[in-house]
Amino acid sequence: MQKIVQIITKIIDFFYSPFKKWVPSLTSVVTEEIFRYGFCGTANMVFDWVLYFILYNFVVGHELIYIPLPSLAQNLIGQSLCLTPHIATLCIVFPITLLTGFWLNKYVTFTQSDLHGAKQLFRYILIVALNLLVNYVGLKLCVEIWGWYPTPSKMVITLLTVIISFFGQKYFSFRKSIND
Repeated sequence: MQKIVQIITKIIDFFYSPFKKWVPSLTSVVTEEIFRYGFCGTANMVFDWVLYFILYNFVVGHELIYIPLPSLAQNLIGQSLCLTPHIATLCIVFPITLLTGFWLNKYVTFTQSDLHGAKQLFRYILIVALNLLVNYVGLKLCVEIWGWYPTPSKMVITLLTVIISFFGQKYFSFRKSIND
């Protein structure tokens, strides 16, 4: 695994070197850590999109997914739970990209943390959950209250969640522990 981390880090650093030369005024703001975070986040997002496309179109197949429920739940809500294809695909893809995002952040971006891996993962999931909540509330607010179009609303909210995520991961999930 260390070899894979080294290869990924070398690829990212390969792109950071020209960035420093072409835009030297931004290197005080866009540090190597921030560049790695952005690179890893973008790579994970593209992986999420590709995986979602493949699973939605070739595995789930645009079909409703019926999940049988235990007898107690059947008495409460019916015989089975029905998921639309796009939500079923999300349920498959989300845990995968959550773990790949965690792995990239832990081993490529925020390598200085000496917190136990399980604690990092738990904290990482908390930050992801916070971002899901910010997305939900933000979309409700922007689209339903303020009347903005959904796509620009999502773009603005994504910028906000990227900032929340970076600082949350740096100072909470992957911080350097001092007897934490």
